[in-house]
Amino acid sequence: MKVCIVGAGAIGGLIGAKLSATGVHQVSALARGATLAALRRHGFRLREGSELQQSPVAAVEHARVLGEQDLVIIAVKAPSMAAVAASVAPLLGPQTIVLPAMNGVPWWFGAATPALGPEPLASVDPGGAIAAAIPFERVVGCVVHASALVAEPGLVVHKMGRALLIGEPLGGLSERVETLRVALEMAGFETTASADIRRGAWYKLWGNLVMNPVSAMTGATADRILDDPLVRRFCNAAMAEAATVGERIGCTIDQTPEDRNAVTRKLGAFKTSMLQDAEGGRPIELDAIVAAVAEIGQRVGVPTPNIDALLGLTRLFGRVHGLYPDPPP
Repeated sequence: MKVCIVGAGAIGGLIGAKLSATGVHQVSALARGATLAALRRHGFRLREGSELQQSPVAAVEHARVLGEQDLVIIAVKAPSMAAVAASVAPLLGPQTIVLPAMNGVPWWFGAATPALGPEPLASVDPGGAIAAAIPFERVVGCVVHASALVAEPGLVVHKMGRALLIGEPLGGLSERVETLRVALEMAGFETTASADIRRGAWYKLWGNLVMNPVSAMTGATADRILDDPLVRRFCNAAMAEAATVGERIGCTIDQTPEDRNAVTRKLGAFKTSMLQDAEGGRPIELDAIVAAVAEIGQRVGVPTPNIDALLGLTRLFGRVHGLYPDPPP
């Protein structure tokens, strides 16, 4: 396949490096600045344990240089998605698959959920610009259960996990998803073709909904958040609201908040991605992870007072620290 990685950071670099290392695919990457220079000089670099792997990549700054692709993997932070969507048109042909490997509620979620109505989710796709740029029928949903970090531009360190969940946004199984599953499995990922990718996306979001913003505001690792009984009670209440919202849209959660906390505890004293972004002075993915859940709750008539409080507090934190845009005048 001709594969283009849009966003060659931690997750994009991880997936791109592993696909390239198979020697089967023609892998390229859209990048800028120091990342572009590093990819051109070294190719993909991926450190797993003590082993450093290098694999080839055609790194470019503009999509028009590459032309139509078989697979476009978008692995950018949600705040960058609108600008990215406007730039990828030259990559998209009639049969191109677009695989967004991103956190939170994706832009395509509303179109795949009739209960939310025809309007795009304002929290993740205001005005529907992303949906207009990337045809819905090109999208295959993806949920990433892996952790990686960028040690320096172009050098990705794989920390843990290699599970990918992929599926048709409208549900069911398809030949193109199975073809993609085989390719990702060959690259070393534990890949599952899901007949209900929305539910998989909601489950991961349910686990990230509170831990990410609370860690960003407090600077605490996950273990310390769970060790504080008052904070844990607030987090559990917000998660219960999100589970009720999920039931209304066909994304039932089969665990209690404490069940999910037990899973999180096994990961130890880790820093969430939002805490890492806050410490690095990068924009936080608040809209896709928290605001979208509050908006969906409003659309389906589920009150979310704890999620609303979490959104307001984290939004204020972000604005004070220059990590989230101020409201328009």
